[in-house]
Amino acid sequence: MTRLFGTNGIRGVVNQDMNSTLALGIGQAWGTYLKKTVPRPRCAIGTDARLSNHMLKSAITAGFLSTGCDVVDVGLVPTPTLQYTVKEKRFDAGIIITASHNPPQFNGIKGTAHDGTELTKDVEEAIETIYFSQQFALSDWKDVGNYSTWDGAIELYVEGVLSCVDVASIKRQRFHVVLDCGNGAGCLVTPILLKKLGCQVTKMNCEPDGTFPGRHSEPVPENLTLLMKKVSETQASFGVGLDGDADRAIFIDENGSYIWGDKSLSLVGKYITRKKNGGVTVTPVTTSTCFEDVIHQNKGSVIYTKVGSPIVASVMKEHHAMFGGEENGGLIFPAFQYCRDSAMALATILEILATEKRPLSELVAEIPSYEMLKTKIACPNEQKEPIMNLLATEMNDNNKITKVDRTDGLKLYMKDGWVLLRPSGTEPIFRVYVEAKEKQQAERVAIFYKNLVESLMQRA
Repeated sequence: MTRLFGTNGIRGVVNQDMNSTLALGIGQAWGTYLKKTVPRPRCAIGTDARLSNHMLKSAITAGFLSTGCDVVDVGLVPTPTLQYTVKEKRFDAGIIITASHNPPQFNGIKGTAHDGTELTKDVEEAIETIYFSQQFALSDWKDVGNYSTWDGAIELYVEGVLSCVDVASIKRQRFHVVLDCGNGAGCLVTPILLKKLGCQVTKMNCEPDGTFPGRHSEPVPENLTLLMKKVSETQASFGVGLDGDADRAIFIDENGSYIWGDKSLSLVGKYITRKKNGGVTVTPVTTSTCFEDVIHQNKGSVIYTKVGSPIVASVMKEHHAMFGGEENGGLIFPAFQYCRDSAMALATILEILATEKRPLSELVAEIPSYEMLKTKIACPNEQKEPIMNLLATEMNDNNKITKVDRTDGLKLYMKDGWVLLRPSGTEPIFRVYVEAKEKQQAERVAIFYKNLVESLMQRA
């Protein structure tokens, strides 16, 4: 059976592999799945700012309605806003139409369970089985679902975030924040949150636009150059750049320097474990060793998982973790919800700065530093498994490797660092992550393994 769901939902190019026929069928399959346990399921649906959002939302909504599920449309909202709404308003499921950081020609479907968490792999597989079998439980004409709208999701979410931080101490500092929403869904939430926290806000790309005219949606350094410049020019406290559906946040310090997601993850992890005198944290195998360093310094422990926020969140719930997240700026705060959340990350960074009364650059400088390089290689999906098999064979005779971790792909530990070779779960690419103590060493390792993967592609 062909897989539809990747690491984070279903994604594809609009009107090619991501089209209204697919969305309709997924709605019918998902509705059929829900009806097995809930007589009259209630589902919340929202979208990000992409141009195809209404097309796909209408199609998947029709699928749900046809199976007797009621659908409540909460409008254009960030992914974490939809997830929080599902949890707090006790919906049976949630759907967000988004392709997160992908280019504007992409869109996708991401699912939320009744507790606000992303769908687990077994649920996704059950929906796929129904979809491919076409065994839809369509309702009688008088029992089809009802469609309605609700415009209270953003207010509910913002108030929820505010309830988790020390608003008074943040307000006293009168922070100046440069906010770059990348023309995504965060435009409708983050400016409101910052205003309620008493911040002066300089806005960039804060108008929703599915063509992403201000910058590419992925908050990587090359896409945030103007934000970095603006922070420095305005002498702001710091800057923050969001991805398209606003579940990830990347920070810029007061000097205009880009802060990698590993460092912001480590800073917040350090703050939380210090407050709690330890505790369990969870992160994928892609995360820098600096996270483990600061967690151990504060009597905490780290559990490593496969890549993917649903997996991280599931392990966090299982082990009652107090914090977790990914190295891409996706932080998870279980006291609020088990999902990546840019607004909670931003509010927490503000609280840390208000508590420490020191600039962001100084706090980040205290996090141990490693050289990390990330590269990717175009790779057809059908070649990924053969390449992984060839890699495993190649590594058997490499005496420089001290340990092999197969949690996700191949993570190869060496004397002074590690390399992770992993096929992407959302794109036709192969990712190579390298960490070392010295930049030149990291570059040598990255080049070696990138060339190795490319040579194996020829053999595969």
